Amino acid sequence: MTDHLRSGLRIGILGAARIAPASLIAPAARSSEVVVAAVAARDRSSAERFARKHGIPQVYDSYRALIEAPDLDAVYIPLPNGLHGRWTRAAVQAGKHVLCEKPFTANAAEAREIAALAGASDRVVMEAFHYRYHPLMSAAEEIVASGELGTLRRVEAALCFPLPKFSDIRYDYDLAGGALMDAGCYAVHIARVLGGADPEVVAARAKLRESRIDRAMTADLRFPAGHTGRIRCSIWSADVLSVGATVVGDRGRMRLVNPVLPHLGHLLSVRSERGRRVRRFAHRTSYDYQLDAFAAAVLRGEPVATAPSDAIATMTVIDAIYRTAGLPLRQPS
Repeated sequence: MTDHLRSGLRIGILGAARIAPASLIAPAARSSEVVVAAVAARDRSSAERFARKHGIPQVYDSYRALIEAPDLDAVYIPLPNGLHGRWTRAAVQAGKHVLCEKPFTANAAEAREIAALAGASDRVVMEAFHYRYHPLMSAAEEIVASGELGTLRRVEAALCFPLPKFSDIRYDYDLAGGALMDAGCYAVHIARVLGGADPEVVAARAKLRESRIDRAMTADLRFPAGHTGRIRCSIWSADVLSVGATVVGDRGRMRLVNPVLPHLGHLLSVRSERGRRVRRFAHRTSYDYQLDAFAAAVLRGEPVATAPSDAIATMTVIDAIYRTAGLPLRQPS
């Protein structure tokens, strides 16, 4: 462990992204182990404004300059989807630990490439599925694993919200956009986690913004143990707002309300032979829990739940949904 790591984890941000204040800067300010030490953007003036606003001490002229900075330990990558793989690769090659926003890469082939690179290094590379680190999701997993619901029959997950700004990068195929990539990756990941395995895609139906960009997607799944599933996602559809998951077994049913941003309000309800109960958890943000996990992995070697191997599985399902819906796979930018 280097001397500066002994005094905490110093992390730089690639891009003056809107998500960064909530996902990293505020949690780091509440952490005794992490310091946001630098930022770089395509335009230096943008990075300087961002740094002044958020109290970040160092601005770099380029992404490359930041990832090569010797006094930084880690890089946070909240860039457009199509750039995730490129800059994760570059950061690992520069000796940095990486916290990369979801989806991890543009497709499964790129995820396998990055996973191999990470596996050959001693760097922590973690996909930023922040919800996965919240106690709500841990409790849901424990309930399924306990057998309280019996033999699983059905798993459903949804993330639908309106994004009417059609110039947004999430509608840009060249930046690996689409509803499935942005909102749907959460639904796929939740279905994988609660379903207990990686499912086969048996049907998929897209609603299009243009010929290659899905504004909504529904996919039907089948898990190896025989239970079925469905994911729904949209960034523009009649299903204006839907954020939740349901697990049905032959002896019970569990429902999650807002597992994606649980600090904004959530609910876990279970109905089984034990009766009906409702659980809620403290409103500490899922981003705080995520940063704790990342710091623990870098500083103390603790394992993470969203390692590159997990990302390969998610991206494999996403690729299969796109193929089944008759759409092209997303490509690196």
